[in-house]
Amino acid sequence: MSRLVLLFWTLEFFAQQVKNPHSSAEDVAQGEKTFRSHCSPCHGLKGDGGRGPNLSNGVFYHGSTDAELLTNISDGIAGTEMPGLFYSSDRVWQVVAYIRSLNSASERRSQRGVEQGSMLFKNQGCGRCHRIKGHGGRMGPDLSEIGKTRAREHLRQAIVEPDADVRPRYWVVILTGADGKKYEGFLMNEDTYTVQFIDMSEQLHSMQKSELTSYRIDKISKMPSYGGKLTGEQVSQLVDYLSSLRPAKESR
Repeated sequence: MSRLVLLFWTLEFFAQQVKNPHSSAEDVAQGEKTFRSHCSPCHGLKGDGGRGPNLSNGVFYHGSTDAELLTNISDGIAGTEMPGLFYSSDRVWQVVAYIRSLNSASERRSQRGVEQGSMLFKNQGCGRCHRIKGHGGRMGPDLSEIGKTRAREHLRQAIVEPDADVRPRYWVVILTGADGKKYEGFLMNEDTYTVQFIDMSEQLHSMQKSELTSYRIDKISKMPSYGGKLTGEQVSQLVDYLSSLRPAKESR
């Protein structure tokens, strides 16, 4: 066995053994304050994702031991938007303690809720528009890893108030050609003279604006609201399922 391999195994062993020395209830409370002031703009007030990854589910892609979390928070993560948090190790340990408390709460979430949400997703026909791991439609966003980046509040809003946040990729163009034929689809691109869109049959079109007799863009969602179709409990179950969709944890 080479010395380099032995050194790597030794470092890995010690990293696994290091435990957070600041994990009391008081440490967790202080860690929450630091997290909310410095980390929540990217990771969400409850750590469940936003611009940065979801940290509440206990799945970390750059090391999941206490020691690795300490290093990643203190030094940042190269190649990502994650900066270092320039505080004493004691204060960073408190942030680690707070994140662990979020993980414990997430683990307590009922597996039954995830299973019921999966059935709702199928029974409500969500797969006609959304793909999950290569299966389903392609007109709506791919949801294969949605739980990694979207907070539960955002997922709930998307289910009950889909018009609240419609990204430009899903704006709908409605137009009429010179021959009187009507078209409707998702806007892909437009300039002064042309418009490109993909219709509801997934056919791509490029048309000259000068040849159109009517043309408008609706910035509302094609997804129907499920606020009046599902009970509050069913919406929560569907959120549980969508929140569970994330990449497989990296092996180390």
